[in-house]
Amino acid sequence: MEVKIDESWKRRLAEEFKQPYFKELSDFVHKEYQDEVVYPPPKYIFRAFDLCPFEAVEVVILGQDPYHGPRQANGLCFAVDETVPLPPSLQNIFKEIESEYSSKTKELDQKSGVPFEASAKKGDLSRWATQGVLLLNATLTVRARLAGSHQGKGWEQLTDAAVAALSSEREHLVFMLWGNYAKRKGEHIDRTKHLVLEAAHPSPFSAHNGFFGCGHFKKANEYLVAHGKKPVEWR
Repeated sequence: MEVKIDESWKRRLAEEFKQPYFKELSDFVHKEYQDEVVYPPPKYIFRAFDLCPFEAVEVVILGQDPYHGPRQANGLCFAVDETVPLPPSLQNIFKEIESEYSSKTKELDQKSGVPFEASAKKGDLSRWATQGVLLLNATLTVRARLAGSHQGKGWEQLTDAAVAALSSEREHLVFMLWGNYAKRKGEHIDRTKHLVLEAAHPSPFSAHNGFFGCGHFKKANEYLVAHGKKPVEWR
């Protein structure tokens, strides 16, 4: 079966593409796109891999499944098409970045403790991906207005294989695991070789329980620099 994905990832995941589960997954997804409204657009299903080749990965951020609203999902976890408003989780991610890097403490927002102008932020996040940030959802497709609708169909097995390949073949990567789902998905990362950062999910329901103030973006850059790598320009 021919899968259109970045060549470096295609080599690592070749055995997965040959497995019966992937054939079943492909048939399911193909039928869903024919019969239902499904996100992201087909050309963006493997966008996280295409924008961030295997050898270029320096940071991994794990999400759950794509946004299920119109024009939102663009193949990168937490990111959205720039024509739509920023979702709350992405707003909170930007707030945390500002809190870590802003010196304007007198202008802090009372709720989050962070100065923030949503209109000034771009939600696409491809600028992170091209710096080596793999923005990977566990499930790469979803039916419109039905969160989690493509879970348990095989995507998780494929993305587990991608994380396992990074853990075993690369060194000194940063994995950001936000929320219990991401933490479970990252349980088998080799923490003797990589930095694993865990926090609450940036959703408004949990961000105040440990995401705000986690310091992950600065910690990631400090780790990268300490190992002779370029820091990520988050802002």
